[in-house]
Amino acid sequence: MMKPILLIAFFLFSFYLSPSQPKPQTMNPEPLKFLALGDSYTIGESVDESERWPVQLAAALSKRDVSIADPVIIARTGWTTDELNAAIDKANTDKSGTFDLVTLLIGVNNQYRGRSAEEYRGQFKPLLQRAIGFAGGKPSHVIVISIPDWGVMPFAEGRDRKKIAKEIDVFNAINWEEAVRAGVQYADITPISREAGRYPELIASDGLHPSGVQYKSWVETIEPKVLKMLSAIEEEKDSPRSHQEHKDSC
Repeated sequence: MMKPILLIAFFLFSFYLSPSQPKPQTMNPEPLKFLALGDSYTIGESVDESERWPVQLAAALSKRDVSIADPVIIARTGWTTDELNAAIDKANTDKSGTFDLVTLLIGVNNQYRGRSAEEYRGQFKPLLQRAIGFAGGKPSHVIVISIPDWGVMPFAEGRDRKKIAKEIDVFNAINWEEAVRAGVQYADITPISREAGRYPELIASDGLHPSGVQYKSWVETIEPKVLKMLSAIEEEKDSPRSHQEHKDSC
């Protein structure tokens, strides 16, 4: 009598171990939330929406199987540091919760309007702190992006290009210093922007702003910063301390 029972048990056990059975579905991680703060460069003046660098960045990350939501963009052509700050207030971004990635690119219009470097520093610092706040107080989740040099563009014809470049460098020195001081990441895309003086395909149809091709090059500089951040998150999750904290909370 035991043999038939053992035989049935064997077949049932084999059935449950059969490779043809569907594997349990793992829960998909929540898509990363991405906030991009800036001016005309972030909103993508004179390029299609799909060519905006935040949109291209999200698309590039998706190709790497990174689950990421469409970027939330607070940016407008012509904005200075104080105008971006005021726009953030109006957008009620504080009610949107914490973002996994926050980028900040601002300052070209401060330079264009002849505002001082001292004023720029004074207004950039609190903006950067707000960006860190949107990232849940995690500086490593924030990327400051350097100001591109519009002096190489056809729009600047007849202007003092060297003076423009020098002033852009001064403003970028400030945002780099403040980024380092705050412990956030920094992406220097200014050298890429200066290549537009030699390569027309890097220039948008308005003769002033970057083309989608140039923004793609920006993404190639920015994306490794994001991947570094994501790698650090995974390492933190896999650390013994993280596992112990999870165990203690259960």
